[in-house]
Amino acid sequence: MRKVLSFVLVLALLLGGLTATGAAEAADGNRQAYSLAQVLVLSRHNIRSPLSEKGSLIETLTPHEWFTWTSKTGELSLRGAMLETTMGQYFRLWLEKEGLFPENYIPGDGAVRFYANGFQRTQATAHYFSTGLLPVAVVPVERKGEYNEADDTFLPLVRFMNDTYAQAVRDEIAERGGGEGLSGYRSALEDAWQVIKKVTDIEQTEAYQNDQYGKLDTDETELILGAVQVEPSMKGPIKSMTSLADALVLQYYEEPDDQKAAFGHELTMDEWKAIGSVLGTYMKILFTSPLLAPNLAHPMLKEVYSELNTEGRQFTFLCGHDSTIASFLASLGVMDYELPGAIEPTTPIGAKVVFERWVDGQGESFYKVNLVYQSTEQLRSIEMLSLDNPPMIVPLSFEGVAVTEDGMIAKEDLMNLLREKIGLLEELETTYSEEALEAAA
Repeated sequence: MRKVLSFVLVLALLLGGLTATGAAEAADGNRQAYSLAQVLVLSRHNIRSPLSEKGSLIETLTPHEWFTWTSKTGELSLRGAMLETTMGQYFRLWLEKEGLFPENYIPGDGAVRFYANGFQRTQATAHYFSTGLLPVAVVPVERKGEYNEADDTFLPLVRFMNDTYAQAVRDEIAERGGGEGLSGYRSALEDAWQVIKKVTDIEQTEAYQNDQYGKLDTDETELILGAVQVEPSMKGPIKSMTSLADALVLQYYEEPDDQKAAFGHELTMDEWKAIGSVLGTYMKILFTSPLLAPNLAHPMLKEVYSELNTEGRQFTFLCGHDSTIASFLASLGVMDYELPGAIEPTTPIGAKVVFERWVDGQGESFYKVNLVYQSTEQLRSIEMLSLDNPPMIVPLSFEGVAVTEDGMIAKEDLMNLLREKIGLLEELETTYSEEALEAAA
């Protein structure tokens, strides 16, 4: 009977109808012994303006005028600020209900930590979330360097590289795309490309007609992988497609009129999801290869492990980017998941990986790991969130890690997973070192 009940609860969570807390209450016999002891949030920034400057690719590959943004290039928009505040308010209601925070909590030293990349969009996201979470407390947001200076902790930078390892990564990426190199990924995006061409009316532009950015329909995309302390990158059609898809998706979030968001075209939700799939493919190629992800996510793996084991820490908020979350989850071996109500398939704008530590009546700790995000409709309508109207919540599980009947991971199992993945960087350096390769030869 308990297994049947647990299955029903997990199904309800996948449908977004219950919060983890609500599901816990529905299973009084299973969960009354648990109390919430700690929460860590690894967040993507909320809605920003496009990263492209005036006169860039997205400007020249459409004859249409883009949405007039409420922020400078790459900065958090006014809508993004409001959405992040209401997400913080939802977490406040949840944490108060679970007894982790008292009402109008003013935390003592070390109880709460906010740490974000130095860019405006990540720093601002953390500040607005903190305003919703702790409305009467002054919460500093840490950054390592100067304002608008990048922090390596949040960036998927290559920490180790040599020619043999680079080739192994390229081979793995090619295999995951159907064994055809990047051509396999490009073929899978053909339907999405046709939607983007229709929406932007790209064929009317001189830039497209004159191949200013190459032959976008036929050129090969090139993967750029080699330099240490540099992000993997690409150039070619998939990169150009991603820039257009990013701007279109952001415009759809911001523009309440469906036709204006699509430059006067009528798009179905499936077509918007097709556009969003380009962003998911970009993430998959660059940041989620099993050989590469632990290399890229190494500092964040250490940061999360440290925070989860910091004595007296009740709540942690870490704010980075979609690539931060993508490489982090891939490095942990996350199982495939689906996101109801989202047009970005893996790391929606403002998405949060939430680690919840629950303690049972015997003092044993267990974790639930969820991906929490606002649905496309919640984003577009700036919907107020509450315990009765929660954000979308999808449970995450990891390859080879056992889950209890209550949908939890034993603390030691999660810590072992993190320690193992942290150690993979050194393992890669050893396996692909010149000495090891010479010995193998």
